[in-house]
Amino acid sequence: MPNTFLKYSKYYVVLFTTVLLTVSAFAQSKDTIAISGKNISTKALKNGSNHYLVYFKMKKDATRTQTQFWTRNIERIDYNGKAAIKITQEWEDKDSIVHTVTSVCDATTMQPYYHQSWWKQRGISTYDFLMQAAEINGKQLSDADTTKARKQSWQAFKETWNGFSLNWHLDLEVFSTLPFKKNVTFLIPYYEPGSAKPKSVAYTVSGSGTLMGYNNKEIDCWLLTHESPGNKELFYISKKTKEVLKLEQEINGTMYRYKIKLPFSN
Repeated sequence: MPNTFLKYSKYYVVLFTTVLLTVSAFAQSKDTIAISGKNISTKALKNGSNHYLVYFKMKKDATRTQTQFWTRNIERIDYNGKAAIKITQEWEDKDSIVHTVTSVCDATTMQPYYHQSWWKQRGISTYDFLMQAAEINGKQLSDADTTKARKQSWQAFKETWNGFSLNWHLDLEVFSTLPFKKNVTFLIPYYEPGSAKPKSVAYTVSGSGTLMGYNNKEIDCWLLTHESPGNKELFYISKKTKEVLKLEQEINGTMYRYKIKLPFSN
């Protein structure tokens, strides 16, 4: 009996150890990080302007259309006594400015403080996270609003008051603050001011890749992927500078959008 017990004890020890190693390996290959202010680093966000060429293709081999040039400026400032990062955006199409944005967020955590957005066709909206106030085209949002769009915008905005969220309109900057490593999935608590309430959005580091830069120099990149119904996105993010260098996006399998970081502009 003792020999039999010893025999089976060794068997279960080996089996248990194997299971633990398997679970550990699986956990390492499927690591998930819920993004919060504690695992963000804004060191890669440098003062200055970044420029992107943005365009669509109606199919893979089609000519480029709906071309825009984006300028995104980063500046570290004092905002009402708080260390902050101000990011301004200007989107140009072929002959005019179609969209401008001023966003202010915490210098360490990227939590939003302020967001003002203007669209050529829609007008201006402002969301003040510190004052917990918002307005659309000069009219204050409140609990008294009855129109569907204004009510939804206000209720979604209120969801951000008691939790951590990141401004989805600053995704190109937010990606530069993430703790990249192989096979990790980031759950990012994104909120687009004026849109739906905050939600956790999954982005996965699917591997590494290279882009060819000037002087035939290869740029080593992380490949960051995101999928939702009818949408696939692949971001190339420099391992050295953590800048977003390129986006390849497929929409409903029929339309393609690209964002290309430019090295300079006038």
